[in-house]
Formats: sequence, C-alpha cells, structure tokens
Amino acid sequence: MNKLRANCLNFKELLAQNIALISPTMTAALIVPLMYGTTGSISWLSYAVGGFLVLFVALSLNQFAKRTTNSGSMYSYAMSGLGFGGGALCGWCLLWAYLFIGLAGTTGFTIFATTLLQMIHVSVPPVILFAFCLGSCFYIAYKDIKISTLITLGLEAFSCTFILLLAFIVLGHHHFAIDTTQFTLKGTSLLTLGMGAVVAIFSLVGFESSTAFGEEAVNPLKTIPRSVIWSLVITAAFFIFITYVEVQGTAGASTTLDKMNAPLNTLAVMYGVPYLQPILSLGAMVSFFALASSCMNAGARVMYAMGRHDFFPQNTSYAHAKHGTPHVALIVMAIVMFAVVSVSYGFLVINGMAVLDEFNDAGTMGAFGFVGAYTLIVLAAPFFLKKRGELKTQHVILCVVAMALMLIPIVGSVWPIPSPPVNYFPYAFVAYLWFGILRVMGMRHQKPERVVEVSTQVQKLHAAATA
Repeated sequence: MNKLRANCLNFKELLAQNIALISPTMTAALIVPLMYGTTGSISWLSYAVGGFLVLFVALSLNQFAKRTTNSGSMYSYAMSGLGFGGGALCGWCLLWAYLFIGLAGTTGFTIFATTLLQMIHVSVPPVILFAFCLGSCFYIAYKDIKISTLITLGLEAFSCTFILLLAFIVLGHHHFAIDTTQFTLKGTSLLTLGMGAVVAIFSLVGFESSTAFGEEAVNPLKTIPRSVIWSLVITAAFFIFITYVEVQGTAGASTTLDKMNAPLNTLAVMYGVPYLQPILSLGAMVSFFALASSCMNAGARVMYAMGRHDFFPQNTSYAHAKHGTPHVALIVMAIVMFAVVSVSYGFLVINGMAVLDEFNDAGTMGAFGFVGAYTLIVLAAPFFLKKRGELKTQHVILCVVAMALMLIPIVGSVWPIPSPPVNYFPYAFVAYLWFGILRVMGMRHQKPERVVEVSTQVQKLHAAATA
C-alpha cells in the first residue's frame, strides 16, 4: 500500500493549492459579470461581505487544523466531532465539490483554449481539449505533488500579473479617481446584498483544500492553518479590487458588464491595449488548468483517506511506491471527471447549449458540495473541542455565528427559485447525499466492527494531537 510522500509541501505550495482552487482568474474573467447582474454598482461590497462571512467558516476549520492533521483532513475532522456518519458525509460532499469545480476548471480551460486556437484559425473539438487538460493534470499529479502545486502557483501568478497590469491601465486612464457611484447604497436592499454575498461565497470556496495534504505538509499544524487564512484574505482582497475596476472600466460601454462574456478582453480593447487579449486569454486558460489540477489532487486525497476506512474499495488507499502519490485515487478522479464532463457536454449540445453553459452549471453544482462540507465542519468543531476538554464560550459563539451566516448561501441557492435547469440542481445534490447515507447505513449493517474500529482510530488520532 505504501505511504504518501511526507514533508514535501511547504507553506507556499499549500497556499498555491488553495489559491489555485479558489481561482482568482475565474472570478475576474467570468464571475464578475454575474455578480454585477446581481448587485450592480456595489458588487465590490458583496465580495467584502462574502469574504467576511467565509472567514468565520475558516476560523471554525482552523480549530481543527491548528491542533491535528491527517490526509483528507476535513473528512477526518468532521468524523472526530460528529462520528463516522458525519465524517463520511463530509468526505462525500467534498468529492462532489472537487469533482464539479474541477469540471468548471476543465470547461474554462476549453473555453479559452478555443479562443486562442481560433486566433490562428484552428478548430479542435471540446472533448479533445477536455482529454488533454485532464490527462495532463493527471500525469503531473501522478509524478510529483510538489511539482504539481508549484506549477499551479506559477500559472495563477502569470495570469493574475497581467490582470493586475490591465487593472492599473484602466485606473490610470481615469487618473486614479474614486468612482463615487460604487459607494452609493441608495436603492440597495439587504436581499440584494445577500444575493451578492451568495455569489461571493461561491467564488471563494476552495480555501480549505490544503487540509487534505496533512501527511505531506511540512510542520502541518502551522503551515496549513496559515495557508487557509492567507489564501482567503489574498483572494478576497483581489476580488474586491478587480470587481471595482471592472465596474468602473465598463461604465458607459455599449454592452453592460453583466452581458459581457469576456470582460477582460473587452477592457483591453476599450483602453487601447488590444495586444493584451491573447495574453489574457492564455493566462485564463492556464489558470483554469491549475484549477482542474488542484481539484484532482484534493479530491484524490479525500478518496485516499476514505479508502483506508473501507468507504471505497481498499485499492483507492494505495500510494505509488516511487512517487508517493495516491495514484489509484488519481486515476479514478481523472476517469470520472472526463466521463462526467464529456457526457454533460453531449447533453448540452443536444439541447442547443455551449461549453460556457457547462462551466456555469458545473460551478453551481460544485458549490452545493462545499456548503454541505462547511456546514458539517462548523457543527463538528465544538464537539471536537469538548472531547479534548478545550471547549470555551467563544468557541460556541463562533459556531452559532458561523452557522447563522451559512444560512445565507443555503437559502440563497434555492430562493428566489432559479430558472431551469438550475432549479433542479438541489434535488440532484440531495439524491447524491442519499447515496452517501445509504453507504453509511450499509457499512453499519455489514461491517459494524469496522465502523467502530475506524471511529475509535480517528478519535484517538485527534485526541492525542497537541496544539
């Protein structure tokens, strides 16, 4: 079975994993128009509010991360607080989340790769681009996790550098004057701001992914909690800034921001730097590749951890003898991701839709998994601390506030009722959850001794760890 490669990921690699999964470029390139269509000129404020809300989830998560660690940590974190069933459902939610956000990365890569290829008059079927993206992600992840995370860091840094360059060109054109229209709250309701916060929260999911690398991190009780907080702070600040710039830069354009499919390219043309268009498209393409790669890596670690506890076939818990990577789980993730993205694309083509629709749908679907996992982690934190004899009043308050804030994305994802087919997505996720529940019930019935053994192992592991 072998073990994962230990002590190979420093703070910067863990930070890269989180930031790549959050994908700042994705928001700048494709999500800001959606936010503008929801909240208008105060879109930057929605990202500030959303970042503040997610911070409470991160603080709850760090109650675990600064005390104990393991591979696929959020899965075992939840189990240490809520028992076998709660942990299994948390891992089940995470697999859904990483699968569909990974598909958003795959389709985003395909969208911008197609744009670049069209510039040289080359046409490649989307399914071929899906295969190239996921095949490359798998090969890099299979060979070396350290190289994989450093590549994602480099790709995201490349993309964000040119986005920031464009942003300062736009601000310079306006002589760095403050856009006062974006600070006017007249006509804004709490409902509108709440809906915007939902979009912001969904943009920020992924900050927790470094917790899945507990056995591979250097000094994990320090580097993982730091990576969780800093990835959230850095990306939230980037979102606030770039949203402000895009709203100011597109004011007065013939097409409003919410109707733009490629706002960064539009800004490049509007402000006299059209030569940045291919560079921005290239940056977006490689950033989405990094997103797909980080999701495949994180999802494989969760599957690896759950395989060790017999939730999945035992061979998913095997690590490669030479590379120290969870190669079987990576193979499963790559195959499932390719199958789902290809079948979904075929369905959309039949219904006259495009890859951009698949991107939007995949991101929405993935968000449900993150909301489910975050909710379970927030609930598990006080139980975990109580078992360690460390529960204090402030921990209970943190849990109550975080749960209250989690109601915003939970309610906002189903009300107001979205238009088809998005209105059916919650039912698909609930059906998926029932499969996980049935698996837990099946294990309790067929392998009760194993369930007790796993629960005891996890409890001992996290109870023995020191802060």
